[in-house]
Amino acid sequence: MLRNVLLALLALVIAVGGGTLSAWYAVNRFDGFGSLRIGQWTGYPDAGTPQSDPYAKARAAREGAFPLGSAEGLAFYAYSDDQGKALERQCSYSINGNSPNSRFWTIYASDLALIPLDPDAGRLKALHSRQIFREENGQFIVNVSPKAQAGNWLATTGFGRMVLVMTLYDTPVGSNSGLVDMTFPAVKKVSCDG
Repeated sequence: MLRNVLLALLALVIAVGGGTLSAWYAVNRFDGFGSLRIGQWTGYPDAGTPQSDPYAKARAAREGAFPLGSAEGLAFYAYSDDQGKALERQCSYSINGNSPNSRFWTIYASDLALIPLDPDAGRLKALHSRQIFREENGQFIVNVSPKAQAGNWLATTGFGRMVLVMTLYDTPVGSNSGLVDMTFPAVKKVSCDG
């Protein structure tokens, strides 16, 4: 009798613990179904639509996010550099390449909860496609660093991990029919002070 009770309790602990752990993993670590990965950037084209999976809906509800609809735009996130190492606030990075297909885009640095980093007064929190300097071939370079940089500079502050968020507005990227050039700029580490 006691053995059956202990086995039932063990099964209950495994079921509840496993269910809780899998739900936590799905909301916090799982990229979700329907993610679109281009280089280091990951976007969720179905976010903000009725086709969004339940995990994406739970993640958006927990974070208080208000995802754009498919006709409005699409946010892409870079959590690591081109070597696969996590992005750190105290390091300097270079984002270079061509603009993704969109009418307008913005880029900013955030913490892991996707709250934008707040640089010191007088520094821009974000950059957008109409204010950056471009090279003759149309490519651009954005320097992401806690130290002042020449050209396009996106200031960061503090220590710890960060995420780069590039939001494309009026873009065909999310509804890829194979006719869209799916190139995104590369994120490369330049130096690190810590």
